[in-house]
This record gives sequence, structure tokens and C-alpha cells, in this order.
Amino acid sequence: MNFSSINPYNGKTLAEFAVWDADRLKQALDRADRATADWRGLDLEQRCVFLRKTATVLRSRRDDWAKLITLEMGKLYKEAQDEVDKCAWVCDYYAETADQHLGDELIESDAGRSLVAYQPLGVVLAVMPWNFPMWQVFRFAAPALSAGNVGLLKHASNVPQCALAIEQVFREAGLHEGVFQTLMIGAGQVQEVIEDPRVAAVTLTGSEPAGRAVASAAAYQIKKSVLELGGSDAFVVLEDANLELAVSQGVTSRFLNAGQSCIAAKRFIVVEAIAEEFLARFKAAVEDLVPGDPMDPATSLAPMARSSLRDELHRQVADSIAAGAVALSGCAPLEGTEATYQASVLDRVAPGMRAYSEELFGPVAIVIRARDEADALRIANDSPFGLGGSVFTGDSARGEAFARRMQCGCVFVNGLVKSDPRLPFGGIKRSGYGRELACHGIREFVNAKTIWVR
Repeated sequence: MNFSSINPYNGKTLAEFAVWDADRLKQALDRADRATADWRGLDLEQRCVFLRKTATVLRSRRDDWAKLITLEMGKLYKEAQDEVDKCAWVCDYYAETADQHLGDELIESDAGRSLVAYQPLGVVLAVMPWNFPMWQVFRFAAPALSAGNVGLLKHASNVPQCALAIEQVFREAGLHEGVFQTLMIGAGQVQEVIEDPRVAAVTLTGSEPAGRAVASAAAYQIKKSVLELGGSDAFVVLEDANLELAVSQGVTSRFLNAGQSCIAAKRFIVVEAIAEEFLARFKAAVEDLVPGDPMDPATSLAPMARSSLRDELHRQVADSIAAGAVALSGCAPLEGTEATYQASVLDRVAPGMRAYSEELFGPVAIVIRARDEADALRIANDSPFGLGGSVFTGDSARGEAFARRMQCGCVFVNGLVKSDPRLPFGGIKRSGYGRELACHGIREFVNAKTIWVR
């Protein structure tokens, strides 16, 4: 069995890599185990020096890493450059703030001195997806490594070159041998790694089935897990919204990365009073998107990562149309391309349709019309997912009040949902549990140890 690196735009195979056997995996686990004591034994500031060097390595070869991302998973080259920049940012962020997040916390009690010390758990396995092949990894690795943990990466099988490049970045930054390793293993080998007694915890970003499998394996071993799963984020437009802003933010949020983002705007919930005007503007902006080669600066709609993903997306769309949804724009594969789907708007989506209850992971905006604000809130919360959401209104206080009632991990008022190293990120319901980034993220894989001294 091999991992194949395939260009989604033209279908050409770029490289192939053999899947590791049991002996190769054992060697990697041995290295991680040996690295654990030395890495956690470094002063926090020493570990942060390595993070700063990692940011420097990322920036020094930014265009090389970005080109690799584009060729291997298909996103626009400019978006790939932004992704590399964001990876450097999260390294710098934790290099600057880790001491604030992990310093001893003094607490008054009946002791002469009592405190909470934050100490690393050990080896952490990260099972990561292909859609942001570097950012997803660095947003786990930067906090985990700065806290003194050792990282193992099992990346998605369609981005093996990105997976190896990430290990190379850390190696060039001078990290000790075994502190961060890419495991070239298949999905069937993940449980074996989780079961290894030297592995302390696991984090996964991916699908619900993968999340259930990893969480079950970790729970059986009584090990900590963090899950960031799918999302069907609501993008609510109230009657007093700035429509120009809502349209521009909506197009960016839905069609960035060809719509292949857990926190993309998926469900456009628009109150009837302004629905027609919003949709006229939105449809025109969507139809201005230009599909093509993601390396071409003129392209504004990238291909999807695999033709199989495009085919499944179209089945969801076609089934919803058969159930009564209206194809306002697009809603079909782009003929003559390997994996491109037309930028699409699917109107009049209602309960009972696949588009209403399922996550559409691609460049399709579904529109659900609401009677008023109360109805919009009901629809926004009528989802098994709870990752992110946004609301657009001319009254920021009204927007904040609405946001507090939305059932999800983050809400952006008059802005698109995004991850930011300074803010905690994660979901509720079937979107997973636990948090990444900010203080909350760095404390997911540490032992909050109480120390009581007479």
C-alpha cells in the first residue's frame, strides 16, 4: 500500500510513499519516548526559542511551502501563502505567551502555600485532515510542544508531502530528535498508536466517523482526547444588516478553500424582509468567481481536493433539488475538469432535505429563509452541529445578544468565522469537544497539578 500525492487540478500523480510497517512505527514510538524527558526538562523559555526558530523557517521558505500545499491539495496559491503565514503567527504567539498560560497559579487555601502547576502529559498523537494541511497541524503543535509535550502526526493520506514537510520545518528549526515526527501510517494503524502506553493523549480534526473511532479507542485506554469535527455554520442576515458587508463576507466565508472548511458559512439564514435583495447581490458576487488553475493569480475558485468529494457533494445537491430546493446558481460539476464544482447557490432549502441536515463540504451556499429574528435563531440552532456561526445586523448590541443564544463554540458578529491564536477554538454537539488555541488550547494537554505546602 502506498500514499499517493495527486494534484487535484489535473489529476497527475506527484509522488508516492510506502506505508510504514510495524517495525518502522515502533522505531518512531521509541524515539518519541526517548525525547520526552529531555524536552519536558528544558526551561519553558528554551522551548519557546525553538518555536521562534520554527516561525523563521516557515517565513524563510514561505513560497515553497505554499506551492506544495497548492499542488497537493488544490487551494489557491494566495490562500496557501496566507496559511503558511498563519502557521508562523501561531508559533510566535505561543513563544510570546506560553509563560503567561503555564506559569504557576497561586491559590489561597489552608496551606502555607498552595498552587496549580501546569505540566506536560507526554507524547500526544495528532490525527489531522487535508483541508488546511499545515495550519491544522501547527495549531496543535505550537501549544503542545511549547507546553513540553512531544508530538506525533498521522496526517491525511492525500497530503503526504505536506506531512513530511512539517517534520522538516521542525527539524530545520533545530528541535531535538523525536520531539515531532510524521508517522507514515494508515488509518488502520491509529488504534495501535493510541493503545501504546507511551502515548498519553490524542487530538483529531476530521469527520464524525473518524472522531468516534479515535474517541472510543482513547476512552477505552482512559486517555485524554480532543475532537474538532464537522460543522454546518449558520450565517444569519437580519433585516437591518449592512448587505454589502454581509455579501462580501458571505462569499469569502463560503468559497474560501473551495468551501472545504469546517468553519465556512454553510447555512445562509436570511430573514424574508431582505431575502430577495440579499440573494440578488449574493448571486451576482458568486457568479463573478473564476474557476481555474489554483496557481494562477486570476483564479478565485479552486478545485476540490478529490473528484470523489466533488461527486458526493453533487449527490447531496441533486437529492436536495429533487426534494424541492431551487438551484439559484451553479449546482453542478464543472465539465472538463478533474475536481472542480461550480460556485453554487441552493435556495429554498427546508427540513427533510439533505442540504438542511448534512454538512455540504464544498462550494455550495444553501439558503434558508426565516420569517424574523426569532425564526432565524430557531433555524440556526436546529442543527446537530455546533462549531461556529455568524450574525449580521446594524445593531452590534442586538448582534451580541443573538450570538449569546446561538448553540456553537464561537460566534462572530458582523464578521466571518475564523480561527485566531488569541481566541479559543472548538465546538459543541456533534462538532466535538475540547478547545484549541489561546490559553484554553495550551492547557488541554497538561496536568493541572495541585501542590499544597504547609
